[in-house]
Amino acid sequence: MTIHEHKANGPQSVGCMIITVSDTRSLSDDKSGKLIRERLEEQGHKVAEYKIIEDDYERIQSLLRQAAQETEIEAVLMNGGTGIAKRDTTYEAVKDLLDKEIPGFGELFRHLSYTEDIGAAAILSRAIAGVYENKAVFSMPGSSGAVRLAMNQLILPELSHVIREIQKDL
Repeated sequence: MTIHEHKANGPQSVGCMIITVSDTRSLSDDKSGKLIRERLEEQGHKVAEYKIIEDDYERIQSLLRQAAQETEIEAVLMNGGTGIAKRDTTYEAVKDLLDKEIPGFGELFRHLSYTEDIGAAAILSRAIAGVYENKAVFSMPGSSGAVRLAMNQLILPELSHVIREIQKDL
């Protein structure tokens, strides 16, 4: 089966949860969360939940565990808290829960960020993706430029394919 056949056999619509990790954003000023929602809905995907939470390791893991129990959620898309400041814990919280990591996501995100956007500052990005309890998890930086890049070039082109691969043996 070719890659195009794999993609064609994926679900037309994926149930998603959006999580913005931020100590300062609210629903009224969360440009990145809104951008994720808009791009998902434009592509025919469903947003089952959208939350903003503080950058707290235990809170992030708790929310991911909750998402894993909800049948309408097939993918979790997170933004924020991926930097190297002491308060940035999203990367560790996600990495420590994943059953399987998708290392190509972070690698390609940093490559695209380097070549198309921010140059050498891309080394500071700790974007990560993987599978937790049969759910796809994508964690990207919180800037709207980073979200746009991740959504348009990595997540949306492969989301249905990723879900197909996760669900094919269930």
